[in-house]
Amino acid sequence: MKWYSKILYAPIGWALHLLALMPWRILYLQADVLYFVVYRLLGYRKSVVRKNLAECFPGKGKQERKAIEKEFYHHFTDYFVETIKLLHISEKDMRRRMVFRNAEIIDQAFDAGQSIVLYAAHYGNWEWVTSVTLWFDSVRHSDAVQGQVYQPLENEWFDRFFLKLRQRFNTVCISKKQILREMILCERNGRHLGIGFIADQHPWTNDEGHVLDFLNHPTAFITGAEAIGRKLKCRAAYFDVRKLRRGHYECTLVPLSDDCLAEPKGTITTRYARLLEQRIIEEPAYWLWTHKRWKRPVAFPEGYNKENELEFYTQKG
Repeated sequence: MKWYSKILYAPIGWALHLLALMPWRILYLQADVLYFVVYRLLGYRKSVVRKNLAECFPGKGKQERKAIEKEFYHHFTDYFVETIKLLHISEKDMRRRMVFRNAEIIDQAFDAGQSIVLYAAHYGNWEWVTSVTLWFDSVRHSDAVQGQVYQPLENEWFDRFFLKLRQRFNTVCISKKQILREMILCERNGRHLGIGFIADQHPWTNDEGHVLDFLNHPTAFITGAEAIGRKLKCRAAYFDVRKLRRGHYECTLVPLSDDCLAEPKGTITTRYARLLEQRIIEEPAYWLWTHKRWKRPVAFPEGYNKENELEFYTQKG
């Protein structure tokens, strides 16, 4: 990093550390002020949110969608201060505020001599999900690697800042371009991995994707996590996050497969998409509606429909 960048961004770093040191009550007062600025004054991506909600929930009335919209922006600003709090939150407080259920399936995978791919989404507080490392047996599996795939940011200062947040609880961040290579090297050295993939983004242009009917849209899903899982015969699970109340979440690890290679191609991605869709439909305000998820339209493959999708992709694969 250039020396002048460090000087330029230093005040931002000091301000964020000061914010992270504040008690929760003050933090959420800051979030309320931020909500007013982001939603009321600036209207940050309000047109995107409204378009997404209208297209995803055509059966809901305007007032019902408006209520979801407001709740989303309240959650969105809460998410911001909660994420900054990662700079100084204690392990005890983190375990109290982000509770994991069924996390022992990570230990079970390692006991069986397998790595495990962990599907996450931009739902709830996805930055707090990295605290799953506090819930598996790090003594019994001291050689195991708990990590996540990430896309490096163009701004070097912010890239380093978010890496610090995401590695707060001994989570290893691995670049998307290096993930397969790093996993193969770890496996060769006898080290098993629990790797998280945020898999609800639009696939990159070099990924053909896996097209499903998702939230009333033809939607392409990233296939990289499943491809890696199949190649390395991993287990797979889904982080099913629920927001219990302000600053408190529960995440249940839902098994998707005991052996990705044994599954028909596309099965794991489809199961993940359906679980995520169900969670969004039940509690829609906590997904990232500001994201332009459908900015690059895709079409359903010929012969596809939602009712036969597993059979369709099994035969196609």
